[in-house]
Amino acid sequence: MDLVFGWRTAVLAVAAAILLPLAAGLWISLRNRPASRTLAALLVVMTGVFVPWLIGFAGFYDRWWWLTYAPFSNALLVPPLLYLHAFALVYGRWPALAWRHLLPGAVQFTYQTAAFLLPTPLKHRWADLAFTAGDMIAALLLAISFVVYGVWIIRLLRRYRLALSQERSDDARFATAWLTHAATAYPLLAIVWAGWLLVDAAIPLGYTGLMPLYAAVAGFALYLGIAGWRFLVLPFPTLDALRIPEISSLPGRDWQAQGLEWAGRTREGGWHRDDELTLRRLAALLATNESYLSRALNEGLGTGFSAFVNGLRCEDVAAALAAGDPRPLLVIALDAGFASKASFNRAFQRRYGRSPSAYRASHKP
Repeated sequence: MDLVFGWRTAVLAVAAAILLPLAAGLWISLRNRPASRTLAALLVVMTGVFVPWLIGFAGFYDRWWWLTYAPFSNALLVPPLLYLHAFALVYGRWPALAWRHLLPGAVQFTYQTAAFLLPTPLKHRWADLAFTAGDMIAALLLAISFVVYGVWIIRLLRRYRLALSQERSDDARFATAWLTHAATAYPLLAIVWAGWLLVDAAIPLGYTGLMPLYAAVAGFALYLGIAGWRFLVLPFPTLDALRIPEISSLPGRDWQAQGLEWAGRTREGGWHRDDELTLRRLAALLATNESYLSRALNEGLGTGFSAFVNGLRCEDVAAALAAGDPRPLLVIALDAGFASKASFNRAFQRRYGRSPSAYRASHKP
């Protein structure tokens, strides 16, 4: 039987041709190496998930039936690798005994390899007996895995974003929006992926019926790979380094008054204009410690560190706009200490309830 390279094969082949070089580049990256290498492994595994459909649409299985059970697709590795990537990004390392998370995927790979190595007549009989039941079991396990690891990933990323906002004024640099989008896309992928496989196990959809699923898998992998290539070059602070040491409070300390005093000194010193200002750096400038400064901001002023600093930056921008500063908005924002246009727009909208351009327009004579 002749091979047929149609549009379905072409779409998945293009995705694989992008993902595999991305994985190679991430693997040799020197920055955030544990997270980069975990993401590289994840991209290879996700590429393997749709390889059977890539070659299946071209007719490989019809021409070479012995390819059945070839261990390309190990979907049970995807949720734990997503979690291990998030953990490595946040902590700079894998958790203790991380290999246990990969055991279900290893069992799936071992089963497929054993079935693949069976003599062809026996493989025929085993496929007739076990293919549908095996698909149903794999889909159920994948659905459970997505739920468990999804909860862990979302909790982990929330904790990291909160720690960043309490310690760094440039927290937006570290892809907090990307992390939010990834955490949002994850459950959507889980619903589509596990749900589609469960439906297919109960009511076989055939190769063409599964194409949207594997196109979605390829799309999600491309998103992760391109975003990872873009953001993992940043020196992500680890969660351990972001933890503020606990120091017992002084009795009778008025944290509101203290917060107002330190806010005034920060404003007068112009320290908020440092686009890489950290809680530790500001505490040193104020001749205090991180715990007291954090408490003065959170308990005294009711705000986190990042929101506090960005609020002062917004005040600078608003004052410049009210005074008729003719410079472009981005130039004014960068001078005030913002690291990017996106973080500036979000902070200004949150502070003044309108966009910077609308604020400027309202102050024109």
